[in-house]
Amino acid sequence: MAVREVVHYGDPILRKACKPVKDFKKLSSLIDDMFDTMYEESGVGLAANQIGVDLNLFIIDISGIEEETESVHIFINGEIMESSGESWFEEGCLSIPDVRLEVKRPEFIQFKYQDENGTEHIEEMRGLLARAIQHEMDHLKGVFIVDRVTKTVKMTVENDLKMIAQGAVTRAKTRKAFVL
Repeated sequence: MAVREVVHYGDPILRKACKPVKDFKKLSSLIDDMFDTMYEESGVGLAANQIGVDLNLFIIDISGIEEETESVHIFINGEIMESSGESWFEEGCLSIPDVRLEVKRPEFIQFKYQDENGTEHIEEMRGLLARAIQHEMDHLKGVFIVDRVTKTVKMTVENDLKMIAQGAVTRAKTRKAFVL
């Protein structure tokens, strides 16, 4: 288990759609590293591409914010089947440090995914868990919270984004590809 470097806004891997997971046998150490990294960074969710891995995989743990029976979630090859309702909430992102924005998202989702064993599930989710899933699914499709706000709101953080991106592009050139 190891803490990995979080990839920041401006790194090309964060703007591409991630590849589906096909081999589930070798995921356990990657998933452990993702949890270590997420907890070290005080996050509630982390997509694989946020640590430089091109796979449709993300984790969530909202137990520090919201009590629920299952606190740790692993989602692989996820797909939002349906959504409804509307809610606004201030979101942050480990790949855009120190930037927080009010983002509108559906309140309820029906979500299809596979677990770490490859078993398929379809569940209905709401509230913070549904929001976190949508945020991480955005990452896996190359979408950021800054893409979900108006141009005027995005302009308020434009200087921060430029500074973050400068360092990210440099680090991307030296990152080694992850191989399962």
